[in-house]
Amino acid sequence: MKTDNPLLPPGYSAVPPGKLATVVTCLEMFAPPPAKPSPAADTSLTLQHWQSPDIESYRALFRAVGEEWMWVSRLVMADENLAAILNDPKVEIYALTDRGRPVGLLELDFRGESECELAYFGLVSDAIGKGAGRFLMNKAIEKAWARPIRRFWVHTCHLDSPQALQFYQRSGFKPYAAMVEILDDPRLTGLLPKSASPHVPLIEP
Repeated sequence: MKTDNPLLPPGYSAVPPGKLATVVTCLEMFAPPPAKPSPAADTSLTLQHWQSPDIESYRALFRAVGEEWMWVSRLVMADENLAAILNDPKVEIYALTDRGRPVGLLELDFRGESECELAYFGLVSDAIGKGAGRFLMNKAIEKAWARPIRRFWVHTCHLDSPQALQFYQRSGFKPYAAMVEILDDPRLTGLLPKSASPHVPLIEP
């Protein structure tokens, strides 16, 4: 993640046609927080360790969870590069299921020395607001700190759910850095449908 770009000037900065600008917030924790009760007492929720998932199945869940929030990085990544990540023993991938239906994705990346990145965390739209997020976060924290790490970190941006930043903070993460990211609008490249992410204005060149 690049942090050495020159500072943006004070005031407004124009965003080029076809691009999106988003403010990224990085958060971290250095010890497991006190456990929070999960309102999802429904035993139909199951977290399954997804060892070496095939690329097609992984991308299908990645898209189902992330299309509304502009998750595109794994959709455009070369197959061989994605396969290397999915098969890396230092990357743990989990699927959250509800009565056998995949409803969430959790990806923990331990490739950094003595740390874990909460690389991907999300639910399909009809599972949001029912306690599944807290259930999944409790599992994420438990599994991250089961390894000998000193730091657990995550980043989010305003393209994500409006509740994401506060949810991470309630879960024990503390903000430590902010950045501006410029990216191609995937709805204009055809990677995502134009109906995706209605909370983000679509400005056509």
